[in-house]
Amino acid sequence: MSVDFEWTTDTDDHRIKTPILKVENLAISYATRTGDVPAVRDVSFDIQRGEAHSIVGESGCGKSTVAFGIVNFLGRNGRIVSGRILFQGQDLVGRPQEELRHIRGDRIAMVYQDPMQALNPSMRLGDQMTEVLTVHRGMEKKDAEDLCIQMLKRVYMPDPANVMRRYPHQISGGQQQRVVIAMALLNDPALLIMDEPTTALDVTVEAAVLDLIAELQKEFDTAIMYISHNLGVVARVSTRVGVMYAGEIVERATVADVYLKPYHPYTHGLMRCVPRLGMDKRSSYLYPIPGRVPSPRNLPPGCIFEPRCHYARDECRLKKQELREVEPDHWARCHLAEEIAQQGWTPPEDLIADLPPVPPAPDETAEPILKVEHAKTYYEAPSKKLIGGKKQYVKAVDDVSIELKKGETLGIVGESGCGKSTLVKTIIGIEKPTGGEFEFIGMDISMPVSRRDLAIIRELQMVFQNPDSTLNPSFTVGTQIGRPLRRFKTVPPNQIRAEVMRLLDMMKLGERYYDRLPRQLSGGEKQRVGIARAIAGRPELVLCDEPVSSLDVSVQAAVLNLLMEIQQKLGTTMIFIAHDLSVVRFFCDHIAVMYLGRIAEIGPAEAIYAPPYHPYTEALLSAVPIPDPGVEQKHVRLSGSVPSALNPPAGCRFHTRCPRKIGEICETEVPPWQDVGDGHRIFCHIPLEELRQMETVVTFKDNA
Repeated sequence: MSVDFEWTTDTDDHRIKTPILKVENLAISYATRTGDVPAVRDVSFDIQRGEAHSIVGESGCGKSTVAFGIVNFLGRNGRIVSGRILFQGQDLVGRPQEELRHIRGDRIAMVYQDPMQALNPSMRLGDQMTEVLTVHRGMEKKDAEDLCIQMLKRVYMPDPANVMRRYPHQISGGQQQRVVIAMALLNDPALLIMDEPTTALDVTVEAAVLDLIAELQKEFDTAIMYISHNLGVVARVSTRVGVMYAGEIVERATVADVYLKPYHPYTHGLMRCVPRLGMDKRSSYLYPIPGRVPSPRNLPPGCIFEPRCHYARDECRLKKQELREVEPDHWARCHLAEEIAQQGWTPPEDLIADLPPVPPAPDETAEPILKVEHAKTYYEAPSKKLIGGKKQYVKAVDDVSIELKKGETLGIVGESGCGKSTLVKTIIGIEKPTGGEFEFIGMDISMPVSRRDLAIIRELQMVFQNPDSTLNPSFTVGTQIGRPLRRFKTVPPNQIRAEVMRLLDMMKLGERYYDRLPRQLSGGEKQRVGIARAIAGRPELVLCDEPVSSLDVSVQAAVLNLLMEIQQKLGTTMIFIAHDLSVVRFFCDHIAVMYLGRIAEIGPAEAIYAPPYHPYTEALLSAVPIPDPGVEQKHVRLSGSVPSALNPPAGCRFHTRCPRKIGEICETEVPPWQDVGDGHRIFCHIPLEELRQMETVVTFKDNA
């Protein structure tokens, strides 16, 4: 049933708006063989019409469980133990399933992290969208199709009538997410729940989707519940924020208060884990939160954050703290909230003591240990003709040149499909180069890994994005780290176990992990094992392909600190691929910006983030979500999608999307390399003097 928006009037005849959603003391448990597991406890918040309320926290904190509880998607073993969920003034708890199903389809909509979870791969998109209107509104199919096309236009979908005839796999990930958002808005829902809707998207697509969410929020006056672990995204979209930890809300306030004046030590910890866009590893630090989120089966007797808190005292260990209002409309669940807020951003001494040593700056006069010149990696595409058809090639990497000196870290950034991963896979030997020269420590490596000398393989190792795809689930951690030690004969056979223990200590894991299987580890622990295995042979160069992109901010900070410590102790050279420009700026010495198989800009990290920019770099910087609600960020958005590498545009490959295109020369002639100085080069037709006049994309205010 659909309930109209309600107003109430108090004794002074003031009009008070009833929240679209009001959650009161919500508790959710899951039944298991060993008893009920309390996943969510005492959660309260409300969302007004036209407001975006975000919930943030590490994985396992209960964010998604709250969302699933609201729409009653808890599964057979999940149940709401206590509390109320008031939607437009009416309690949803205990309502019949049929009534809840109607409300979910008509007045509450949900957008999931993976759009393919919501899209049927065997149905055309148009059929899936029109079904929303024909079932819940009883609309005729022709009218429903017209409305769906109009909604796709509202979410800026190119050629919406054609998209309606396609299947989900025939459009990009960003377009899939737009279809899901359009479906969610078809019935003009009063509440839109979004569970990590931009996590898997490129930074440029993510920025466009976040802009779209803000625009639709104003247009439809919809209340939004936004779930994310990305603090930058939350700062961009939110009005208010609830910080969750181990199943409880530990802090709740406006986005500005939570980010600029946090009262709970967990919120402080999250903020200290995130690199700001202007930070680098030689002038600033990341402070990981020690330990991990406790299991709901084994919660601490006092404050749930006490085992990981650097401020904890005896009262914290013995006495639970209720969520209390420490100042108007700012709530925190901490005994020492006022004291922590007064101390400000200065970290405790024991946190400072745990910081890794800063790696030395690379010797700019040294000879490169890796030289790649005019690299090309093409993939043959199936010909349209069976006989005599002309061969076509996907030009994944097309004329790329880079150099690395010992101890240096080169970051590579760009959208999906730009060739980042193909380049490092060609260097490591997984992919066969089509052309170019590849020289590593004076030796030719332009051949597959199967034909390389064992000594070269030992000196060139890789850390992959997903450790689950590289760790054998049947072998223990100790066995998997010990294998390269045996194969490369790094240490004598009788010292292998001791060397594995040393590596485990370096990874901050310890000997108790030696006999564990991968399934017994968290995501961050698996990634540390992958790093330990990669450095076991003491390689000269480690290639890191998105090693922190899927990790919580605290684990991400710990892994970045670990990589810095490895660099400091072993002098390791690294190539670091990431889509988070803040992480790349913090960790890397030099940065290459790739677009459609070519480098658009390359130079020292600090030079890439200040004018002059390549127009593509400018757009990337404008799109990156920054965890600071007070930041001033120039609004630059790219239109369209990345063209196909099968048939890249002539001239400058970026001209089809470039907001600064200067004319026909961009369409017909390959740009020249313009030397800015100090190794900074830009691949663009726009004169260097004009590029120097560009405005700074990101301006930080002093929030001290």
